[in-house]
Amino acid sequence: MGARHIMGWVLAAGLWALAAQGAQAQSVDRCAQLKSASISGLSVTSAEAVSGQPSWSAPRQPSYNGTVSAPFCRVQGMIEGRIGIEVWLPPAARWNHRLLGAGVGGDAGVFNYTDMARGVQAGYAAASTDSGHKVSNLHWMLDPVAVEDYSQVAEHRMTEAAKSLVSVFYGQAVSHSYFLGCSGGGRQALKEAQVYPDDYDGVVAGAGGPDMPTLSARHMWESLFQKSHPAGAMSDADWAKVSAAAIEACDDADGVHDGVVENPAACRFDLSRLKCSTSSAGGCLSDDQLAVVRAIYSPLHDENGRTMDRGLFPGVRTRPGPPSPLLRAMFADGAYHDINWDQHSFRVGADLALANRLMPHLTTNNPDLKRFRAHGGKIILYQGWMDPSVIAQQSLDYYSAVQRANGGSKRTRQFARLFMVPGMFHCRGGAGPDSFGGSGDPQPVGDPDRDILSAAVRWVEEGHPPARLIAAKFEKGEAVRTRPLCPYPQTARFDGRGDPNKASSFTCVAAR
Repeated sequence: MGARHIMGWVLAAGLWALAAQGAQAQSVDRCAQLKSASISGLSVTSAEAVSGQPSWSAPRQPSYNGTVSAPFCRVQGMIEGRIGIEVWLPPAARWNHRLLGAGVGGDAGVFNYTDMARGVQAGYAAASTDSGHKVSNLHWMLDPVAVEDYSQVAEHRMTEAAKSLVSVFYGQAVSHSYFLGCSGGGRQALKEAQVYPDDYDGVVAGAGGPDMPTLSARHMWESLFQKSHPAGAMSDADWAKVSAAAIEACDDADGVHDGVVENPAACRFDLSRLKCSTSSAGGCLSDDQLAVVRAIYSPLHDENGRTMDRGLFPGVRTRPGPPSPLLRAMFADGAYHDINWDQHSFRVGADLALANRLMPHLTTNNPDLKRFRAHGGKIILYQGWMDPSVIAQQSLDYYSAVQRANGGSKRTRQFARLFMVPGMFHCRGGAGPDSFGGSGDPQPVGDPDRDILSAAVRWVEEGHPPARLIAAKFEKGEAVRTRPLCPYPQTARFDGRGDPNKASSFTCVAAR
């Protein structure tokens, strides 16, 4: 090889390196200039270039932490002096021309660095908000403005600000916008589609709890009911017995015995099978315990006997661990404006009505998505069947209501689909495969057959709706089981021949 060719390659490599350095320097300069960006209602408090090499970890929070190994411009700001936002902008050469809004669950107060990190790593401009208050503010629901920000304002204003920052930084608008969230983040996703239908082209809403106040009333009642019936006290191990017995009774319905019930709505399990007898050797429940379990599994009623929900599916258990801080806050701070409110005075009907009257926008059960559909919007809902926090029936009821309000099942499937996840708890966890790119999933964004966000992108931009998704169960970093998630009301059924730990051995069929 001639010296002239070698010198040419060396020169070309040097020019490429200089060009890359120039582009990087330009990106750093553009990032710093965002500190003085003039955007209505937004005050940029910081704009710094992050190299991402070898990796960068976001400031530690109680939840939603994230690490990035790619460069980006980190913008921090405040909207109207009260709504905190962060927007992460990859260099122009890495930007995929999309915006990802990342929702936050529970009582919020933090940023979703987890999904922002996944997004910016994949080339998205990513944004998140603290929903208008800080996690350290324990009594933020005393402030009606903070409640309204949390209910429906913060994510919309964040989206407006993020799109403006994108336009300033890249010199062009986003081509498509997507929102991803679970739990409270799923509720935010639903609210975006219902109230601000032009904000996002694709929405992925996990365990959104469309009637959040009624869920809170149920959980409050469950806690008080168990305390008032000490003879029937249930330990965590006792609830595990109930769940295991129901799963064992209905496990084989999908053609394979694997510790996962594919469709708990079709499960029929008699709790009396757990009753202790004189010959019982353990693993049973007393009459008082069975009475407590039956009461909690039954539909919730108010003091006048009015039915508030449809109860729990077999195998679902109560929420383990301490109650969500949002539970007491909703009634003590939000409804009664009294941090010393006595929860033992709780009345299901009256207190729920008060919460709904004072905080009407906490619910996200409006099924009319015609405006969202009209601009080409696509929404994917997902819900764990075994979720103890957001009972699955709420997501099923909401999807049925969407079908009725939007022209029936066939027309609804053109823009909205629901995926029920067998064996999954709240957003993640449980016996079934639970990794499919949902909010908080550490797996990379990319494969639309295995990543629900990418499935939404393909649906919006290429017109291909998700016919199924492949979920995986990871142990020690390895996928030990895969299973198809089928669009409701279809369920997965084992073919009886292949490996039961592989998705290829299952097909999506009509629910029995």
